[in-house]
Amino acid sequence: MAARQLRRLTLPTHFHRPILPHARHLSTAQTNCHRFDHETDVLIVGSGAAGLTAALRAHSHGLSSLVIEKDAQIGGTSAYSGGGLWIPNNPLAVEAGITDTPEQAMTYLTSVIDADTPDDTDVRRASSPARKRAYLTHGPRMVSFLRERGFAWRLNPGCPDYYPHAHGALPTGGRSIEPDVFDARRLGLGEKWTEAIRQRPGRSLPLFTYEASSATRMGSSWRDVGTVLRVLLRSIYLSRVRRQIPVTMGKSLVAQLWWLHTQLGQNPVLTDTALRQLITTPEGAILGARVATPDGERSIRARRGVLLCAGGFAHNQGLRERYGPPPANAEWTSAAPGDDGDGIVAGVRVGAATALMDEAWWGPTLRDPIRGMYYFALQERARPFGVIVDSSGKRFMNEAEPYTDAGHHQYARKAVPAWFVFDWNHRKRYAVGSLMPRQQPPAQALEAGYIHRAETIAELARQIGVDEDGLQGTLARFNEMADCGVDHDFARGESAFDNYFGDPTVQPNPNLGAVRTPPFYAIPLVPGDLGTKGGLLTDEHARVIREDGSPVQGLYAAGNTTASVMGRTYPGAGATLGPAMTFAFIAMDHISSEHV
Repeated sequence: MAARQLRRLTLPTHFHRPILPHARHLSTAQTNCHRFDHETDVLIVGSGAAGLTAALRAHSHGLSSLVIEKDAQIGGTSAYSGGGLWIPNNPLAVEAGITDTPEQAMTYLTSVIDADTPDDTDVRRASSPARKRAYLTHGPRMVSFLRERGFAWRLNPGCPDYYPHAHGALPTGGRSIEPDVFDARRLGLGEKWTEAIRQRPGRSLPLFTYEASSATRMGSSWRDVGTVLRVLLRSIYLSRVRRQIPVTMGKSLVAQLWWLHTQLGQNPVLTDTALRQLITTPEGAILGARVATPDGERSIRARRGVLLCAGGFAHNQGLRERYGPPPANAEWTSAAPGDDGDGIVAGVRVGAATALMDEAWWGPTLRDPIRGMYYFALQERARPFGVIVDSSGKRFMNEAEPYTDAGHHQYARKAVPAWFVFDWNHRKRYAVGSLMPRQQPPAQALEAGYIHRAETIAELARQIGVDEDGLQGTLARFNEMADCGVDHDFARGESAFDNYFGDPTVQPNPNLGAVRTPPFYAIPLVPGDLGTKGGLLTDEHARVIREDGSPVQGLYAAGNTTASVMGRTYPGAGATLGPAMTFAFIAMDHISSEHV
């Protein structure tokens, strides 16, 4: 939406204003001969969960802040997300009596992140012991800080750590939390709130992440039907009886943070305002930034520092081809548009080091048969009655494994695309993207090749160009193992994480079911992602550092703008947002302490 269209909405005064006032209406700061149009203590680049958390924390320290957002809407990829945070020893888990300690969590992170990459310099630098400790120490503080100010959290019950057999894991859950339902009407925008916060296409119900697995297998049991009915009744009650606009997941996360931001009388979020370059002293210290607005470029003085939390470079095809594994395609990402690497590029230009630039929060991704858009296939592949194969018709992974591992395996196998092959038992029980159980694929989806259907495996193999004998042999072996309930090849279903997305009505293994009932289906899978996870190197204080380890004075970063503290893994649900918000929180603490 253009800036002038936003003005015509006549939004409340606490809503963002898309441009900076003209210089003549501002006091002009002169620092090292540079003329500034505006001053603030902290300039925050990006209006996702990290940026809004930083603004709230800055306010608590008595610091002024200004949040800029290149898009016309706020929230970025945070608003698209499930809204979950992986925070060991979080206050909700403590209150629920879940036993956990920082030492146990550190053991888990070390065993998961470092065990398979002892000689990986990028992992050692991005996920140093000091950064891990900072995350585990300050994550619970960040959650409590927001809670005390009115943010409503809820525990994600039963969600296990993604590597439940690793030392220090919590296989029965307790480390993942998510936003509670929030009434978007409190924002004061009415139905126009959707024009303020980024939205995925299509309507969504007030569903919690722990309900998603059950709701998408509603063709399997009455219990799962009950989950869908509960969500529908919640939506009807809150919207029609309570006259609310109920939102959950990432929309609740961003909406709650923004609502808290406005309640404090904070400066508005400046939308349609893009970072162009950082302004430095001759010695390399950060003074502020040059930004582009609809009325031209402006300079902002950041007296105490700049925080870059503008996402990664998921939509930058050039950077993906330069750094990522081939083939690279920006269309496959689930990240929000505008995730172009602006913050990373700006940081590199002032001397910042980078790491993990070849990495992303990978996961097998399909074209939604109904909507046609790319869809992160989290649950479909973990269900019984399906396998993933390469062009030779062979399996090459545990289909239910953590998504980042699955993406790594797909690239390592050069299986782009891979094929998700499943039968009528899968189709009648489970949703595939927006395609509901038993729903026939639209003709246009079949014609476009988003999904294939055949009465025999041989015919299906010919349709998709997979070796027929290889696929027949794979399914013969797989079906034998499924009947016995043991995957001797890839141990599918032997992990609490696998089972979490399985089907408990299928026994003896909730993740295994024979693929033998026609019609048969196949969907191409590409290695998509939730965003990139390589970027600027930061230390335990969220300071951006150079190759020699020295900090770039006055420059901080968090979220996907940075090289992830999680290394090349994905330890648990919310391992993206948890560090993003925590290190944004840490950055403001450090900025405050530096100038006492």
